[in-house]
Amino acid sequence: MSTHSVRPHDHDHDHHGHAPAPAASCGGCCAHEAAPVQAASAAPGQLLLRIPDMDCPVEENQIRAALSTFGAIEQLKFDLPARALAVSVPAEAWPGVVSAIEAAGFATETLSAPLPADTGRQGLRRETIRLIAALVIAAGAEMLDLLAPATPIMQALGMGLAALAIALAGFSVLRKGLAAWRRLQLNISALMTVAVLGAFAIGAWPEAAMVMALYALAELIEARAVDRARGAIQSLMALTPEEAEVRQPDGRWQRQALAQVAIGAVLRVKPGERLPLDGVVLSGQGAVDQAAITGESVPVDKAPGDTVFAGTVNQGSALEIRSTQPAGDTLLARIIRAVEHAQGQRAPTQRLVDRLAAVYTPAIFAIAAAVALGMPLLLDTPWLQAAYKALVLLVIACPCALVISTPVTVVSGLAAAARRGILIKGGVHLEQARLLRSVALDKTGTLTRGEPKLVAQQVFGGNEAAVLGWARSLAARSDHPVSRAIAAGLPQASTAEVDGFSAAPGCGVQGMIGGQALQLGNARWMREAGLLTPAVETAMQAHEQAGRSVTLLADAQAVRALLAVADTVKAHAAEAVAELKTLGVTPVMLSGDNAATAQAIAAGVGIQDVRAPLLPEDKLKAIEALQAQGPVAMVGDGINDAPALARASLGFAMGGAGTDVAIEAADVVIMNDDLRRVPEMLRLSRRTHTVLWQNIALALGIKAVFLALAVAGQATMWMAVFADMGASLLVVGNGLRLLRFGR
Repeated sequence: MSTHSVRPHDHDHDHHGHAPAPAASCGGCCAHEAAPVQAASAAPGQLLLRIPDMDCPVEENQIRAALSTFGAIEQLKFDLPARALAVSVPAEAWPGVVSAIEAAGFATETLSAPLPADTGRQGLRRETIRLIAALVIAAGAEMLDLLAPATPIMQALGMGLAALAIALAGFSVLRKGLAAWRRLQLNISALMTVAVLGAFAIGAWPEAAMVMALYALAELIEARAVDRARGAIQSLMALTPEEAEVRQPDGRWQRQALAQVAIGAVLRVKPGERLPLDGVVLSGQGAVDQAAITGESVPVDKAPGDTVFAGTVNQGSALEIRSTQPAGDTLLARIIRAVEHAQGQRAPTQRLVDRLAAVYTPAIFAIAAAVALGMPLLLDTPWLQAAYKALVLLVIACPCALVISTPVTVVSGLAAAARRGILIKGGVHLEQARLLRSVALDKTGTLTRGEPKLVAQQVFGGNEAAVLGWARSLAARSDHPVSRAIAAGLPQASTAEVDGFSAAPGCGVQGMIGGQALQLGNARWMREAGLLTPAVETAMQAHEQAGRSVTLLADAQAVRALLAVADTVKAHAAEAVAELKTLGVTPVMLSGDNAATAQAIAAGVGIQDVRAPLLPEDKLKAIEALQAQGPVAMVGDGINDAPALARASLGFAMGGAGTDVAIEAADVVIMNDDLRRVPEMLRLSRRTHTVLWQNIALALGIKAVFLALAVAGQATMWMAVFADMGASLLVVGNGLRLLRFGR
């Protein structure tokens, strides 16, 4: 989704012609049955397919490769959590697309609409029953082999039970494995097919059946765990109610399905209810829990004119809101789509593992072949015994744990970040954040609130209440941001009538109050009029050195009041800067404001490196200079700082809630405008990197130990399958721990 990036992020492309090379398939190592299709839908000119065996990014790559010869395909839209694929291709090419996918070993179902919500649950129940039946039948074959007399009838019965168990448990694996052999592609499915069929052929049919049944059952357990990570974001969609209470033209309130609610409709949300759509409050006020959107733990007060979001909870009085977005384009829906898009991309470590698995699987085949042929020829080992050892090697060395170790970890990290109000556009950004050496921070809107506020006032003679009343009366007539800040900061009760009001461009405003001529403006205007005194000059310089903007009120004789306006620092800015320093990252301020103001704000939050005043092109040059010292992030508003955001190694946009441009432009969006989320993401990135390499070490370490046992003749097929699936479940469980990050 990053529309501005000029960095080599190596995103997977939508167009099939630029898909990455196929990696080793996980052979169904994630799931068999699908969750219900929720996000994908058939648009005009699109072929919508449900592919039950497609649930890993590596299998997505296989399908991309299978479709790479179709020049008519405009776009491939993968929905891995729903096991769905939307193909933008002319209708006459649909049969060819389906045939190509099925030739790659994937069964397909053509859909015209999303599946019912209970389809996935029903499929899971059927899958569980089928695998339990396969396990019972395999156990029966094992018991016959151990206890029954070795008569031809008993052996035939045992072989029949074993074959039935293998067919029930591993039909999809065998189908994909045979398809891989036809394409001469050595992947996990091909490996398991050889191992199971080979064991059956050499007479180890009870073990072959039990291995396949246990393998398939462990896959199902593993798949549910993987879906926990993939469903962590999709489950947010359940936060939106299915209906809204809408005011009708005659004034009645009637509940309607969200799809039928038009933009501009007036909705009523009672206390305790979730808001159905994005909108603006028309009447009512109270606290709204926005944790689902921004990750904020404290409810936010809302009043007429404030923006509210679908999926948040009204905790105060009843609210009437005017909808501003359709059901399919709320901020919550866009967040879900953005994270699902990110989940379909491969992070750098994941690409490394894919490349390793692509080499690892053929290497294991070569080692197994060497054992099967070399031991009888060199060590005079019986052929059947050598073949058995080779098949055990194949099962132990199955790279399922290695392949699944990275996607579940990266997806868990993305989901954990989203729950904390950090929208990350891809695993590549999640991994890159740990490498940052400096973070460049825009001042206005990032470190400060971006809204001028009256912070000090001083009266030079006369009645203080009357003088301040004159200042407020003049300021209230102006639409200048500084004037509005003065009017908002002074008591409303002191407002007086202004006659002959006029504005002096570049200077200020003037008018008559109670027959007295008054001016409200900058120091240059007063200096030209000869109204400044040494006392006023001294007071003014003190405020200017503190980074404040000074406005003066004067009558015909002298300056009567000084009003200092400043952009106030955000509540947690200093804490965020301190956390960055603790993480070993250097904070730098880049500001377009004057140097004195920038220095004053920087001193308040603890930043030593301040660069101001800077134009947008100057910020770009500053980012390039910082990059010479290592990777640098830019934190800004996503609009004015676009060039610097684009050039930085990582772009953070602050205040994503309600800012469409920020969501589209940045690599990372901080949804609740809390600067502390930046160091929090850095910690998450480092934690994710640690877990990734823990998983890789676990997967390879366990394999190495059992491979050594197999070569020494101390491992059996039973040990092989437990080593393989045990490693898979370990890395999945370790990756899922990231879902608890920040809790």
